[in-house]
Amino acid sequence: MENNLREFSETVIEIKRISKKTKGGNTIRFSALVVVGDKKGRVGLGLAKAGDVSGAIQKSIAAAKRKMFRAPLRGTTLPYSVNEKFSAARVLIKPAPKGSGIIAGGAIRVVLEAVGVTDAVGKILGTKNKASNVYATLNALKKLAYFDMIKNMKEGINEL
Repeated sequence: MENNLREFSETVIEIKRISKKTKGGNTIRFSALVVVGDKKGRVGLGLAKAGDVSGAIQKSIAAAKRKMFRAPLRGTTLPYSVNEKFSAARVLIKPAPKGSGIIAGGAIRVVLEAVGVTDAVGKILGTKNKASNVYATLNALKKLAYFDMIKNMKEGINEL
């Protein structure tokens, strides 16, 4: 029963205080960006708002669990090198030899650790916006999953 409680690793990347001008004054809310992963190839991202920080984090975790997808792994690293752009963010992720660890900046590092990658090289080339960099990293992993699916389909066709 204890293993079920910690099935996923949850990492809060960013908490922002949001203020909205209204007729009655300013209303203050909080936004939380959370990455959830099982360290076995599944990862998801949640971005949610609430009136208090803990509520925003809980809503983000629930959203991340709903949006989880499987990223391909080759042992402890990634199968291919990929360059991805999202908004003003550009990220480059490359496989690395076993034992080299994750050599990457904050946003990329958190996502790769949540997926279960232990050896990879990553570089943030565009903006320093954490949310954009996380979305770009997730898109890069989705692109890897797509490449892997196509490769598996071609291998299946060749076997016939």
